[in-house]
Amino acid sequence: MSLENLNQEGFKSGFIALIGRPNVGKSTFINQFIGEKIAITSPIAQTTRNRLKVILTNQKSQMIFVDTPGIHKPHHLLGERLVQAAKRSIGEVDAVLVIFEASHSPGRGDAFILNLIRNLKIPVIVALNKWDLLELRQFKERKKEYLDFLEGTNWPVFSCSALKREGCDDLISEIEKKIPFGPQLYPSYMKCDHPEKFLMAEFIREQVLINTREEIPHSVAVSIDKIQDIPLKKKSNQNPRTGILATICVEKKSQKGILIGKGGTMLKKIGKESRLQIQTLINGNVYLELFVKVVPDWRSKTSRLNEFGYEGN
Repeated sequence: MSLENLNQEGFKSGFIALIGRPNVGKSTFINQFIGEKIAITSPIAQTTRNRLKVILTNQKSQMIFVDTPGIHKPHHLLGERLVQAAKRSIGEVDAVLVIFEASHSPGRGDAFILNLIRNLKIPVIVALNKWDLLELRQFKERKKEYLDFLEGTNWPVFSCSALKREGCDDLISEIEKKIPFGPQLYPSYMKCDHPEKFLMAEFIREQVLINTREEIPHSVAVSIDKIQDIPLKKKSNQNPRTGILATICVEKKSQKGILIGKGGTMLKKIGKESRLQIQTLINGNVYLELFVKVVPDWRSKTSRLNEFGYEGN
């Protein structure tokens, strides 16, 4: 499918921001839309930190989804920058997909988001995610709660489950209707606007979140220090490998101990799971070496945030 073939009359293209509280399933939706893992997910809130653009191209349209950090009350400079990034996205897109967690009644955080977008002049689509967590007897009552909550908006509302892909196709069809006519903006093969190096660091951070849970929630950052091809020995039957050196930064010495684990077991586990993800990303064998470094209070230091790619306005 070439760019020339797609830049024709009737073709549509547009940017769609995914907005919602932390941990409502924005990144899971992104991965389901694309059909492969691009955005990292975990049970920990505020997993997404960067405005990741993920691109879905078909014969009729190109939809560029902007996966934004969850909107929450910030407690440090990093948190402030994440919320700024999410709010900024709303003013830079052609449509908004706002996601609420249907397994709970609408709360104060949802009301804050609703007030933030209520007067938008662009199309808004509502996804009530995690619908599969409700019992059958709860469906009617919970749907009414959200319809009352959204009264006066006239936005289309979809009940769905990003995890099970239930309702995702209907959402895609609705979004395609709402975006404007326009040319293809990215090559058809392109699925993400971030380089592989960024995705490698994100896959490592995801495994830290999954394996350490609440012990090291958000005081971790990952940098990829070096990527190089490992030359094969003469007459070797092994496949070529890509060598990757990465540093995991935490804020406290105690957190470093948790990450490394007894006898290095935790770091080995994180490394193994990260390596498998990265191998799928680059479609090749990987040698991954991880280091852990203490950088006190990095989330509140402008220079450190810039170094890790969390730049402000």
